Amino acid sequence: MTDVAAVRHPVPTLVRRLDVAAKFLLVLMLASALAFPEFGNLEDKGAVARAVSYPMLAFTVPVVWHLWWRERASFPWLADLLITITCFTDILGNRMDLYDQIVWFDDWMHFMNTGLLAAAAILLTLPRSATLGATIERALAFGATAAIVWELAEYFAFISKSSERHSAYTDTLGDLALGTTGCLVAAVLIHLAWRRGKLRTTAPQLESSVVTPA
Repeated sequence: MTDVAAVRHPVPTLVRRLDVAAKFLLVLMLASALAFPEFGNLEDKGAVARAVSYPMLAFTVPVVWHLWWRERASFPWLADLLITITCFTDILGNRMDLYDQIVWFDDWMHFMNTGLLAAAAILLTLPRSATLGATIERALAFGATAAIVWELAEYFAFISKSSERHSAYTDTLGDLALGTTGCLVAAVLIHLAWRRGKLRTTAPQLESSVVTPA
């Protein structure tokens, strides 16, 4: 049995290595932050919640692929990397104290990470023949929901207990707007890449791309 698509368009080795490295470093930094919250600048910032939810999110695609896709689809390395990056960059940003040192860093993270999650959802669930409208619809459906879930989790994890809770409403509206904008940008960029023949091995290659020699 030969996977023609995988042979013609192999997944770049760099993508695979970055994905594995990001997962390893994520787990390492989370363990360190959980043991020493002050070292990772995660004191009163939901260190435990992050330590539980981030590995679950980062390993969702590998688990789902292993249980249900392994026999009929290739591993979606790029989509998995995009999801892992959202967790990794948040922990790294806290570790380097960028959220407190750079005024616009939090805004950038909401824009970028929501966009990356939406991009991963598009690559995992839509064919390359999808229209721009369908791509934007999928990005908004997933990305806007993810942004809302994040804001709720953020509130209950640490904002509700913080002195900043009284001014959190304005920040939340800005975060939701930035996350939604990130989703739109991701949808347009992926659609343009598809139209130009790029990203050919980002989504799982299903049985239709597999041929059995006579």
